[in-house]
Amino acid sequence: MVQTLAAAGGLQRDLQRELTYDGLRAVEAKGNKGGRRPAVPAAKAEAVRTAYLEGRSIAALARDHQVSRGAIRTAVADLLPDYTAAAPGAPAPETPVVLDMPGKVADFLRAAELDDAERASLDEGQAVRRGQGYTLRATAVPAVHRQLLDRCQVLDSTTAVPAQRKARREYENRVNGLAAHPES
Repeated sequence: MVQTLAAAGGLQRDLQRELTYDGLRAVEAKGNKGGRRPAVPAAKAEAVRTAYLEGRSIAALARDHQVSRGAIRTAVADLLPDYTAAAPGAPAPETPVVLDMPGKVADFLRAAELDDAERASLDEGQAVRRGQGYTLRATAVPAVHRQLLDRCQVLDSTTAVPAQRKARREYENRVNGLAAHPES
């Protein structure tokens, strides 16, 4: 009974997430931008930027405009010394995602030759007990998960144990699910 309730809760959470992202995509398609409005309106932003370039401090600007220092920093973010702009048209950096890797796949990969990023994701992964086996909860960018999946390609051959083939297919489904759900 508890498993049934947990499954229903998971289904409800997935449905709610999908509806939320559908709504965000619809708003974006209309040309609107989601999120909170800036504390420094566009009309005042240019004056704040000019004053900052003239040497006024962030704290003084915040007092003058009655907003937080963070709001002023946001308005002048590209003028700050530690600002690094992304190149126009450059893809956004991939954010790390957490995937559960079957233990049979993790054991195979631990014995394989891996590069530093792949090895780090395996070493930093958290083992979660599952019956007689385990699952490795690995955090890495999707590209590293795809590389790990490619490295365990031999588990899909006929010489591999059926349990290993199944474990690899399960991991492949999870990695391929990243492309279908980029918000994960």
